Amino acid sequence: MRFRALSKAITTPSLSNAISAIALMVMAFAVPPAARSQDQPPKPKKPVRASAFFQSEQPLDVTFTTNIRRLRMDKGATAPWRAATFSYLGADQKPVVVPIRVRTRGIWRLKSCAFPPVRLNFAGASTTGTVFEGLDKPKLVNHCQDHENYEQYLLQELQLYRVYRLLTPVSHAARLLRVTYADSATGRATATRFAFMMEDLAVVAARAGGKGIEHKGAGPGDLDPHHDALAGVFQYMIGNTDYSVAGLHNVELVQLPDGNTLQVAYDFDFSGAVNARYATTDPSLPIKRVRERLFRGYCVDKDVFTKVFTLFNAKKDDIYALYRDDIGKLLAPRTVNETLKYFDEFYRTINDPRESKREILDECHRRS
Repeated sequence: MRFRALSKAITTPSLSNAISAIALMVMAFAVPPAARSQDQPPKPKKPVRASAFFQSEQPLDVTFTTNIRRLRMDKGATAPWRAATFSYLGADQKPVVVPIRVRTRGIWRLKSCAFPPVRLNFAGASTTGTVFEGLDKPKLVNHCQDHENYEQYLLQELQLYRVYRLLTPVSHAARLLRVTYADSATGRATATRFAFMMEDLAVVAARAGGKGIEHKGAGPGDLDPHHDALAGVFQYMIGNTDYSVAGLHNVELVQLPDGNTLQVAYDFDFSGAVNARYATTDPSLPIKRVRERLFRGYCVDKDVFTKVFTLFNAKKDDIYALYRDDIGKLLAPRTVNETLKYFDEFYRTINDPRESKREILDECHRRS
C-alpha cells in the first residue's frame, strides 16, 4: 500500500541505558535468524472467531461496577486499565459476575461527556460459560449525559450501525445493553441508561478474510473500489462528514490477502441522521449544519456507483423496517419520522440521475 512514511523518535533515560539497549540490539541481530527461531519458536496465533454475544439483538440488562469518580478523571490519551465487573442474571435468575478491566477512550466525548466512553477488557477464562464468552476488548458506547435526549442520540447511533450491517458484513456488529452504573467506592447506583457494545476490529477483519491495519495515508488507489463507494455513499446517506480515511479518523482499515484495503466506518453521533444538539461541522467544509449532506468519498467509476445505488435500493425496505422493530420502537415516534424523511431525501437523490451526478459523482471529482 502506498502510505506516507512515519518516523519515530527514540528517547532514552540515560547514556548507560542507551548503551545497554544498543548492546542488546547488536547481540540480538548477531544471532542468525534460524538460530533465533529454533531457540524461541513463534507462538501460533489463535484464530479470531466471532462471539455468540453479537448473534443476538435481544437487549441485555447488566450492572457495570467500577470506581466511577476515578474513571471520570482518566482524561489522558494513555489512561490505565481499571478494575471493574459486569454482572447480569443468568437463566436460573442468579447473578453472574464477570471481572473485567476498563479504560477510557475517545477524543471529543472523553473531554465533553459526564460519563466517558470506555473500552472493556474481558479475560478469556473468566467469561467461560457466560454470555460474554469469546469477547476480547470491545468498545462500550454509553450515554454522554444522564438525560433522555442523550439516550435517544445513542439509540439513533445504534440504528446506523444496524443499517450499515445490512449493507456490508465488513462493519461492526453491535448489541444493545441496559446498563446500571454502580460506583464501587460508594456502593450506590448512579444511573441506568441504554448503551451498546461493538465488535472488535479483529473480528470484522477475520469475517472479511483479512486483517486490521493502522496505517495513515490511504488514498483511492489503495482501496477496493466497490467497498470504497459503498462506505462513502453510506456516510452521505446518514449525513456524516466527521471522518477521514487518510487520517484514520472514525475509520478503520482491513487489508485483504490480495492487497486491496477495505474501510470500516464507525462513530456516527456527529451525523445528520442523529442530529445531536452538540454536533458541529468542520469550519473548512462548505456546509454549516450536520443535516446538510456533503459527499466526501473518493471517486470511482460511474458503473461502481450505479451498483452501489442498486444495493441501497434493494436494502431500503429492510433499512426502514429497523425503525419499526422492537429496538426501533425505543426511539421517540417523532425521531423515527424525521429520520425516515431524511432518508427519503437520500433515496430521491440517488434515484435521480441529474441529482446523483451533481451531489455525488461531480462532488467526488472536485475532490480528486
